[in-house]
Amino acid sequence: MDELIAFVRARLDEDEQAARDATPGPWSYDPGNEWYDGDDFVTMTNGQEFVGYGGTSAFRGAICITGEAGHTQSARDADYIARHDPARTLRDVRARRRTLDRCLEGLRSGDPGLAGFAGATAWELAQRWEDHDDFDEGWRP
Repeated sequence: MDELIAFVRARLDEDEQAARDATPGPWSYDPGNEWYDGDDFVTMTNGQEFVGYGGTSAFRGAICITGEAGHTQSARDADYIARHDPARTLRDVRARRRTLDRCLEGLRSGDPGLAGFAGATAWELAQRWEDHDDFDEGWRP
């Protein structure tokens, strides 16, 4: 179980670092958003769906372009990306670390029922990274 806990901690550290290295948020998606380009407003970055940063009222630029404006999948992709801005990732990492800490308390409690629940919960936390090279199916409780 120690290896599983260490694996989850390492992945959370990587997620935190990636969020801190990313363009600060808030990230937003607004299909009607325009951005200022020199002396001219360019609607939808010349016909492209995009995720902006700086918030909808203080828009400063684009994080990414997801495709042609008005294309359903491009709009869905932009909305999804905007929902996962760095601040949300950092909140998620904090919550998962607290959950992992509680798992450790349960594992060390001496109560077999609580330890079993804690081990299963730690396993569930690890599932998020099942495609990682260091993930080990043998950790399953």
